[in-house]
Amino acid sequence: MSTAEIQFEQTVVPKVVPQTSQFKAFLSGGFGGVAAVLVGHPFDLAKVRIQTSANGTYNGTLDVFKKTIKADGFRGLYRGMAAPIVGVTPIFAVSFWAYDLGKKLVLSVPGRTSNELSLVDFAVAGFFSAGPTTLLMSPSERIKVLLQTQGTGAAKLYNGPIDVVRALYKEGGLASIFRGTGATMLRDGPGSAAYFVAYEAIKRSMIPEGKTAADLGVLPVLFAGGMAGVAMWTIAIPPDVLKSRLQSAPAGTYSGIGDVLRVLLKTEGPQALFKGLGPAMLRAFPANAACFLGVEYSLRAMNALW
Repeated sequence: MSTAEIQFEQTVVPKVVPQTSQFKAFLSGGFGGVAAVLVGHPFDLAKVRIQTSANGTYNGTLDVFKKTIKADGFRGLYRGMAAPIVGVTPIFAVSFWAYDLGKKLVLSVPGRTSNELSLVDFAVAGFFSAGPTTLLMSPSERIKVLLQTQGTGAAKLYNGPIDVVRALYKEGGLASIFRGTGATMLRDGPGSAAYFVAYEAIKRSMIPEGKTAADLGVLPVLFAGGMAGVAMWTIAIPPDVLKSRLQSAPAGTYSGIGDVLRVLLKTEGPQALFKGLGPAMLRAFPANAACFLGVEYSLRAMNALW
């Protein structure tokens, strides 16, 4: 056997990892986001109202639903949805695009010898995705929170998202519109890492031997997506409480997220950091199950078309 033949036999051909088009990742994220908002918005409204109201105002998620429907009808459960539904396509599209980009960046690190992504790699890519997403998420959340927490009838302060933007810009310019950006990143950085790691880990565990993720049916995708949402909100609720307080308060109430934390601990105790956990968890599973179902199946449809 020649030296050339020996060298040929010892050559290891690296495994090719299927790459998703970033344009497809962008579009599929948009589909997933719309599905998530349509399913989860009433629970999000309940979460925000519980987080920002005085103690004793509501007895829980069902009490929020009951009082909201009594005051505004069933449509009241979707108050404030215009902002996330309009912003959700770019927000979720950017999130899944950035996650896909993050995975590619992890694989391109100099000196890397493996083309297989580990759970740590998924966490890094997930945390990375929160950066560009926050730039879009923060003003959308600011608008949504103000619409969700305002009074009803004659007590209403805003007539819709455009009215909120106009009022905020008049109040303090772009700084007012983007108030809470740091708090949003504090929530979404670790939250996104947990979100994508949980999804990938659970999805991997359900792939039959000899099959791939593309062979998974609707139920495994729904379960993995729902549990990803639960994983995210398990760690994201305390910074989300601080974000909601900061974004819903009148200008000058707090000097920053640290001040929100100080006042909250002094007046309500550490348990207040978990206000809204119930509706957040009730929303987490169905909304994120719908999100990943929208992402996976729109991506499969696009892959089949081109």
